[in-house]
Amino acid sequence: MKIVIAPDSFKGSLTAPQAAQAIERGIHNAFPAAVTVIVPMADGGEGSLEPIVHSAGGTFVGCTVQGPLGTSVDAAYGMLSRDKTAVIEMARASGLLLVSPAERNPMLTSTYGTGELIRHALDQGCRRFILALGGSATNDGGAGMLEALGMSFYDASGDVIHSAGGNLGRIAVIDDTGFDSRIAESDFLIACDVNNPLLGASGASAVYAPQKGASPGDIERLEQNMHHWADLIEAKMGLRLHDYPGAGAAGGLAGAFLALFPSRLRPGIEVVIASTGLRDHLSGAALVITGEGRIDAQTASGKAPLGVAREAKSLGIPVIALAGAVGPHLDALYEDGISCAFSIVNAPMTLEEAMSRASELLEHAAEQAVRAFLAGR
Repeated sequence: MKIVIAPDSFKGSLTAPQAAQAIERGIHNAFPAAVTVIVPMADGGEGSLEPIVHSAGGTFVGCTVQGPLGTSVDAAYGMLSRDKTAVIEMARASGLLLVSPAERNPMLTSTYGTGELIRHALDQGCRRFILALGGSATNDGGAGMLEALGMSFYDASGDVIHSAGGNLGRIAVIDDTGFDSRIAESDFLIACDVNNPLLGASGASAVYAPQKGASPGDIERLEQNMHHWADLIEAKMGLRLHDYPGAGAAGGLAGAFLALFPSRLRPGIEVVIASTGLRDHLSGAALVITGEGRIDAQTASGKAPLGVAREAKSLGIPVIALAGAVGPHLDALYEDGISCAFSIVNAPMTLEEAMSRASELLEHAAEQAVRAFLAGR
C-alpha cells in the first residue's frame, strides 16, 4: 500500500521535512510494509524553500547579506540543477524572525538583503526564479530589493535616499539607469499566499505593519509613504499598484516585482504543488497524510493542507490531516477533500510541552490514524 506524506511545517516545532519523517515513522509502526513517499509542502510563504529544493533534488547556496536592519545575516537560497532555477525565500534575508521583538520596526527595515540574494543567484548564472513571499519584517514596497539590484533614489534636493519604510515618502526621483540588466533576461514566478492590495484598509500597512512592530502613528505614516511610492511607480512604469490584488504581499515587495520585473503572481500552494510534482507522486496512492500546526476554518483560505486535499480528491484518494490543534467549522475542508482531521495532542499539556514533543506526538498520531484507516478497509 502506497501512502503519500505531504505536510506543511509545524511552525516553531518542526520543518515540513521533519514533520514528514515523524509521520513516516508512525506509518511504519502501524504497517511496516507500507510504501511511503515524502513530499514536504508549504503555502508559498515562509518555510517554502526546503520543500521545493528537497523535492527537486536541488542544492542550497549560502551567502551573507544585509538583514532587515542592515546587520549581516547568513542566508541561503536553493538552486535546482535541472535548469539553474533559483528558489528564494525572502524571509531568509528580510524576515521578521531575524529581528528581535524589541527591535521590530517597519519604519526602519528594508528588503535590501532579498535583492542581494537575487543578485548572487544572477551571478551564478540563474535566469529563472521562484520567489516565496511571506514572513517579512518590512514595509518598504520592495525599494530595498531594488536598491540592491542597482536602482538609486533621490529626494527633491538630489540627495540619496536609502530604502526603508519610513523613507519612501522622501523619494522624489527613481533612477533606474544602474538597474541590473540581467533582470530583463530572467523570469520570476512569485509565490504569494495573500491577495492584499498595496493600500487601504486591507493593504500592506494597515493589515501587516502592526505585526511587524508598527505603532498606530507609524501605520498612518507608512500608509502615506506607500501611497507616495505607488504614485511614483505609476508615473514611471504606468502600472497602478494602489489597489492591485496581491501587490501588498511582503510589505509591498510583490508590487515591486509586478511593476519592474518580468514576473507573474500565483497562489503559493499552487507553486509548491507544481514545483514538487505532488500530482505525479499521488499516482497509485491509497492514502494521503497532510498536516500543519493548526487546522481550522482559515486553512480553507489557501493553506497547504487544502491544496494537498484538492489534488488528492481529484484522484479519489482519502486524506487524513494531523495538526497540533484542530478548530471548529471544518465543513469547507471536508468538501474540498480532507476526510478527517485529528489533533496530535493526546493528553493535557502546555503549549510549550506540546511543541517540544511535536515529533513524538506526530509519530504517535500518524500510527493511530493509519491503524484506524486499515481497520476500516
